[in-house]
Amino acid sequence: MSETLDNIQQQISENTILLYMKGNPNQPRCGFSAKAVQALMSCGERFAYVDILEHQDIRAELPKFANWPTFPQLWVKGELVGGCDIITEMFENGELKPLVEQAAKEA
Repeated sequence: MSETLDNIQQQISENTILLYMKGNPNQPRCGFSAKAVQALMSCGERFAYVDILEHQDIRAELPKFANWPTFPQLWVKGELVGGCDIITEMFENGELKPLVEQAAKEA
């Protein structure tokens, strides 16, 4: 396995709540990442992030690893939750907060 894939697996396993995004939570560099961060921050739990614009290797490999073509990508407890639309929809219908709170409690 490549070093990049090892890094991705390590990031996912070491961070209970992890967002792969463009930019960072304070300065998202695309609208989809901004919406995802807003929803996650509204849940009130800490989360890790990886700026894929700073890590071109991860940007290239993660879509194949995850079988998910776009960013952002939210991972909770080692499982891919989804991208911006799914994150936003889960937030709006009340599913995201309990998922994130439970994961944070178990961390």
